[in-house]
Amino acid sequence: MEDMKPVPMNKKYFTPVVIGLAVLAVNGIIFLLARFAFGIGAVTNLDNQHPWGIWIGLDVAAGVALAAGGFTTAALGHIMHKDKYHAVIRPALLPAALGYTFVAVSVMIDLGRPYYIWHPLIMWNGSSVLFEVGICVMIYLTVLYIEFLPIVTERFIGRVKLPGILQRFNNPLDKFLRILDKGLEKTMFIFIIAGVVLSCLHQSSLGTLMVIAGPKMHPLWQTPILPLLFLMSAISVGFPMVIFESIITSRSFGLKPETPILSSLGSMVAPLLGVYLAFKIGDMVIRGTFVHLTTITAPSIMFTIELLFGVIIPLRMFMSRQVSKSPAGLLIASFLVIFGVFLNRLNNFLVAYTPPYEQQAYFPSFGEISVTVGFIALEILLFRLAVMIFPIVSVPGVSAQKTKYSVRGGIR
Repeated sequence: MEDMKPVPMNKKYFTPVVIGLAVLAVNGIIFLLARFAFGIGAVTNLDNQHPWGIWIGLDVAAGVALAAGGFTTAALGHIMHKDKYHAVIRPALLPAALGYTFVAVSVMIDLGRPYYIWHPLIMWNGSSVLFEVGICVMIYLTVLYIEFLPIVTERFIGRVKLPGILQRFNNPLDKFLRILDKGLEKTMFIFIIAGVVLSCLHQSSLGTLMVIAGPKMHPLWQTPILPLLFLMSAISVGFPMVIFESIITSRSFGLKPETPILSSLGSMVAPLLGVYLAFKIGDMVIRGTFVHLTTITAPSIMFTIELLFGVIIPLRMFMSRQVSKSPAGLLIASFLVIFGVFLNRLNNFLVAYTPPYEQQAYFPSFGEISVTVGFIALEILLFRLAVMIFPIVSVPGVSAQKTKYSVRGGIR
């Protein structure tokens, strides 16, 4: 396998696709400003019957799950010392950091009084599942930014060139970066381990949040092992997210996909999906909830689509040698797993959940959809900007062992 080195991408930023994403992002920001100016009721279809919508079900719950590539690759590359995966650790870390940032923003905009977002920091409630999720997400987001700092120091050490009257700060800032770099090198293992532990905690706790909904949840999804299923599905989607992002990034910048590395990652997806599917079906058999699939209803249809297209079909694809050797096959299989987890969170938080005394079904407003799509577009735009500024994407070059910072940020 050819030696790889992370470098900033020297490509033009604006393309037709980027311009289209920018339009979607601006549209979402406009509705976001309207939400803060006129209140949450002016932009959403939420009411007393429906306390949450897609900003929680998708932006938060699905966003947290789909950012799992950060902690799964960190565990694989740094804790398990699988050095050949170092080329995909940085591209996985950045989307995780961006994803959790937008998760935090989504929680804030969904609050009736968003300026109270800081309350959990001082108003602790140890018996609240949501409190545990909030604290874990806040700490893990901080950990992700700390894990990203070695990339920042690598980019700017020896290259601090502030213009004009700011030149006097060049040497002090460079010295600060070098001190920070040395400190991070000695302590980063703490943050790597903390990130993996914190991720497991809040991924499962999101499932606990729906367990306490009790009879409000449809039996196809309401199960005591829902926290375990949430955690297992998040772990299962971690590597497919890395594969999907890596292939899309390679095509966007005209690079050759790292098929051997991605194929090796793909070989680990099938066992994870297999275990998740076994627990899912076993739970249905033990509780006898499979009887709900004998009648055609919206929940039964959505559950079938989730299981068939999100688990069973990609499981079979990842078991195929032809798929594992094909970037297109890996892309499709990974997309199906991502779609399955996305649909699972949608089903749990919206389809399966029936508020008491519901008089009419909830459907998101155009404003809600615009903000969600705008956030996704903005995240992609920020990802593209970051990989053009910082050494994140690896390209054929100097051996990683000869590059001081190419495998930084982990346990050596």
